[in-house]
Amino acid sequence: MEEFSTPLLVAAGPDENLIDLLDARVAATGDGPLIEYKTPGTSTWRTVGATAFDRLVREVAAGFVALGVEPGDRVGIMCRTRYEWTVLDWALWRAGAVPVPVYETSSAEQVHWILTDAAVTLLVVETAEHAATVAEVRPEAPLLRDVLVVDDGALDRLATAGADVPAAEVDRRSHLAGRDDLATLIYTSGTTGRPKGVELTHGNFAVLARNAVEGLHEVVSTPGSRTLLFMPLAHVFARFVEVLCMPAGSVLGHTPDTKQLLTDLAEFQPTFILSVPRVFEKVYNSAEQKAAAGGKLKIFQWAARTAIAYSRALDDGRPGLGLRVQHAVADRLVFHKLRAAMGGRIEWAISGGAPLGERLGHFFRGIGVRVLEGYGLTETTAPATVNLPGRTRIGTVGPPLPGTSVRIAADGEVEVRGHQVFGRYHDNPTATAEAFDDGWFRTGDLGSLDQDGYLRITGRKKEIIVTAGGKNVAPAVLEDRLRAHPLISQVVVVGDGRPYIGALVTLDAEGLPGWCTAHGLAPLTVAEAARHPDVIASIDQGVERANRAVSRAESIRRYRILDRDLTIADGYLTPKLSVRRTHVLKDFANDVEAVYAGDHEA
Repeated sequence: MEEFSTPLLVAAGPDENLIDLLDARVAATGDGPLIEYKTPGTSTWRTVGATAFDRLVREVAAGFVALGVEPGDRVGIMCRTRYEWTVLDWALWRAGAVPVPVYETSSAEQVHWILTDAAVTLLVVETAEHAATVAEVRPEAPLLRDVLVVDDGALDRLATAGADVPAAEVDRRSHLAGRDDLATLIYTSGTTGRPKGVELTHGNFAVLARNAVEGLHEVVSTPGSRTLLFMPLAHVFARFVEVLCMPAGSVLGHTPDTKQLLTDLAEFQPTFILSVPRVFEKVYNSAEQKAAAGGKLKIFQWAARTAIAYSRALDDGRPGLGLRVQHAVADRLVFHKLRAAMGGRIEWAISGGAPLGERLGHFFRGIGVRVLEGYGLTETTAPATVNLPGRTRIGTVGPPLPGTSVRIAADGEVEVRGHQVFGRYHDNPTATAEAFDDGWFRTGDLGSLDQDGYLRITGRKKEIIVTAGGKNVAPAVLEDRLRAHPLISQVVVVGDGRPYIGALVTLDAEGLPGWCTAHGLAPLTVAEAARHPDVIASIDQGVERANRAVSRAESIRRYRILDRDLTIADGYLTPKLSVRRTHVLKDFANDVEAVYAGDHEA
């Protein structure tokens, strides 16, 4: 059994909680900038200093006290990624309460499950539409006393309600929780079955954040460091970033609308970002399509090859003189424009949630944006491993973070132990027992460790496909590579009990117009594109490239293009964009049959 550990760098006392991080930030930086957010409908960014932020947090915390929120009470937040969420989070921790995030895309049924399972007593939603969704199930949530709406002035209402609450009471509650007390209850997005409530403590977040700052100091904690948060704050990765910025001393920005992401990046000018691979894929694909539309596709493709070659040469030593000259020319022609599109100051990107792929990792490092790929789950408070500055191996998710141990079980499953690992699922002792093996959390992912402790993820244990010939196939390798194609939105590899591997493919409606323009085609609908010979030929090439990563027995032999995309609204994707495989295979069973009835073969 392979195992690797990284020593803890910063310990925590039993009485430490998240509010200690906020207090330390206020003491260290005072009126220095802590948060920036855009005024809705404008391009104006407002700066909030640490002292001013804490003042508002205290006012809102007093409001929660006035509305009857007791220490340990669960209070829901259903909102996009915006400044108000961060205020609510820290205010609830100051009030001694437990925030329970709810994805703003959640259905009434999903909202009902979280409200009742977590025993939520008060809920703050962003919009009237969210309130209407809650109203559908409110009669079946008897513990829910009130629903506040951010767009209707929820924070002002809370601040007003708390005006008569003594400051001493807020201070008292701020320090009731200790390291091992519950900080938040996050429900897994659930690719199968009902979401499970993951109980994360103050220590899970605080100790991990302190150690991550030490391990990633060059990225998150150098003078002038700033990051723009655009992932859903209902997701553990975004919540961790929200906490991380306190001890890091960095400035946190919020943007709720990913359609405005490039504009907001250009205005905010982050030095580092944290994202999922799909964002990096879209940045690359949109840049390629823009180059094609401007008649510069060959230049872009040459520059991309140069970036990848330059990055690979860094791994092998020092790039030769000829490659350095080509890289300098490519930087003047292409690379500096890509960095400018991401704000112009960006140096680092931390990628998690799914494998990035070596091609994109080398491409971004080659253009001057060093991507540090990491790995973690809700149950590990987000990161368990991450590549580090000066210790990066593209294609891996890095070594364990300080204070973390990783081992590979006999069947290849990745197991984690450390200060960031959760203690239990809420009111679910059976699931909790199944999740641990002698104190090690069983992640459900498959992987391997190299001699230096760098982890490589190879697939999901429950998703292993066994063909009729007995070949075990991890679909993630093929899916991640094929999803990098500019026309493809989602991929679901199939083949369990079948004679060979196949795939269901959906097209990216947003990327389709640019691709058509780049290839000299008239605009196509998704349905038209699915039958167009040029589109099919391009996807054939993508399948061929993906197949190079696996053996012949594991390769995609046939695929079928679906006439619709997979969406969160339809229940085929989780809010973090993971495919609900069982749902897809059930509802598209006829399409799977068509793959094996002789539909299009790659």
